Amino acid sequence: MKKIEIACFNLESALIAQKVGADRVELCADMSVGGTTPTIEIIQQAREHLTIDLYVMIRPRGGDFVYSMHEIMYMYLDILEFKDIGVDGFVFGILTNDGKIDIEVNKALVDLAKPFPCTFHRAFDEVLDYENALEDVISCGFSTILTSGTFSNVMEGKEVLKQLVIQANNRIEIMPGGGLRSINISALNEMVDANWYHSSAITDGSEIASPEEIVQLKKKLQS
Repeated sequence: MKKIEIACFNLESALIAQKVGADRVELCADMSVGGTTPTIEIIQQAREHLTIDLYVMIRPRGGDFVYSMHEIMYMYLDILEFKDIGVDGFVFGILTNDGKIDIEVNKALVDLAKPFPCTFHRAFDEVLDYENALEDVISCGFSTILTSGTFSNVMEGKEVLKQLVIQANNRIEIMPGGGLRSINISALNEMVDANWYHSSAITDGSEIASPEEIVQLKKKLQS
């Protein structure tokens, strides 16, 4: 069965997502920059109330995905701290200055996160060579790549998403996300045929997920 992950920027959205049938929550802060690491207090509250899987974004700031050693140390410490809360996975991604996957640092963080799975987030959409980048992400030990196919949204990137699913060949999950809504998920799924899809399900300009939109995403994905 195909599944939906909802990006949640507050506890209210996470509770809505669970109530109407989302399969997983990706918890973040600061929607204006595409998501950063949430506070430990919000993570604790989410863990207390959620029975579905809870993945947590590990991103110290907005902007690019090339980090200083100081920022990487914060990511390292956050993973260690959040593992004790009982989250179900982590979401992060680190690039080099020349637009490649930073294999050494990503692998170190994936290893640190074990036994919890890790998703390589949309930093993937900024790589210069997505075919090589896919192999590099696999070599780091990630379980999933969240991507819009290196374009600004999933419909523009649908051809690349399809190619990524084929190249991945079940070695890693390719999870389309970025502009994914109930109005386009059927067409995207028909072409890409991924197992997981990712949306914020925000339809009104707020930072709160729409329960109706999540229901429609699920319905159209299963039809």
